[in-house]
Amino acid sequence: MNNTKPIYLKTYKEGKLDEKIEKAYEMLKSCRLCPRVCRVNRLAGKKGICNTAELPAVADYFPHFGEEDVLVGKNGSGTIFISCCNLLCIYCQNSSTSHLCEGRTVSIEEFSQMMLSLQRQGCHNINIVTPTHIVPQFLKALKLAIEDGLSIPIVYNTSGYELPETLNLLDGIIDIYMPDFKYWDSKTAEAYSSAKDYPQITKNAIKIMHKQVGDLVIEDGIAKRGLIIRHLVLPNRLAGTKEIVNFIAKEVSPNTYTNIMAQYRPLGLAYRFEEIARPITEEEYLEALLWAIEAGLRRLDNSCLDFLKRRGINP
Repeated sequence: MNNTKPIYLKTYKEGKLDEKIEKAYEMLKSCRLCPRVCRVNRLAGKKGICNTAELPAVADYFPHFGEEDVLVGKNGSGTIFISCCNLLCIYCQNSSTSHLCEGRTVSIEEFSQMMLSLQRQGCHNINIVTPTHIVPQFLKALKLAIEDGLSIPIVYNTSGYELPETLNLLDGIIDIYMPDFKYWDSKTAEAYSSAKDYPQITKNAIKIMHKQVGDLVIEDGIAKRGLIIRHLVLPNRLAGTKEIVNFIAKEVSPNTYTNIMAQYRPLGLAYRFEEIARPITEEEYLEALLWAIEAGLRRLDNSCLDFLKRRGINP
C-alpha cells in the first residue's frame, strides 16, 4: 500500500513555496545557482556557461523505460530532458542536448503542463534531467502543477555539481535526489569537465541531499523518497571508483541505493584523450562492482546485481 505522499505538497500547504520561488528568482539576477557562479543577469536575457536566460528550454519529455527499475515500474518515469547543462563533460552521452542545447524554449505554464501530462499517462514520478540551471523556473512551474493536481514524486536527476544554497531551496520540494558522482580526483574533473572543484562540491552536495531525504524508500517496487547515486565507470580507473564507493558507504550510508554504470562510450571529444578513447571492459566493470561490495554497499541497482549473477557471484 502506498502511503508516502510527495513532500512538496506539505511545503505548498504551509505557504513556503512562494518564498522559495522568490529567493530562487533573486539568484537569477546575478546567477549563482551552480558552482560556476557566472553572475550574469539571466532575467535581463544574459547567458552564462549553461547558455540559458530566463525561460527554460526542453529537449523532450515522455515516459522513460530506460531508467532504474525502481523509477520505471510498469508505466515509466515521467522524464523531462532540460536543454543545456552547467557541467559539460567532454564525453557526454547526450551532447546534442547538453552541449548543443537542442530543444525549444517553453513558458512556465508549458513546463507545468508537461508534468501534468506525464502524470495523466500514469508515470510513477516526474524526472527532471539536468535541472540545476533552471531551479527557479522549475519551482514556479511546480506551483502551477500542484494547483492543477500534481501528486507524484519529483526526481532531481543531476550531475551532482550543486551548491548548498540551491539545495536548501529544494529542501521540502524534492522527493528523490539522483546525483551522479563522476570523479574522485580534481585533475580528472578538470580535464574532462573543466571543474576542478567537482569532487569536493559533489561530496558535500550528496551529504546534504542525504540529510534532506535519507536512504531510498521503496513501496510496491517503486521509489517514493530518498537518495539514488549513479556512478559511471571510466576506462583505466580514471573515475576513482574505489574511493567513491568507499565514500558512499562510510560517509553517506551503506544503505545508499547505488547504480554503478557500465555504459561509458568515447563520444564527443573523448577521442582526443587516449586514456578514455575506448569503452570500458567487462573486467573493469566487474572490478568496480566488487569494490562496491567490498566497501559495504548493500543496495546495488538490479542492473549491477544481474551482471554479478551472470558471472556466478551472489553478493
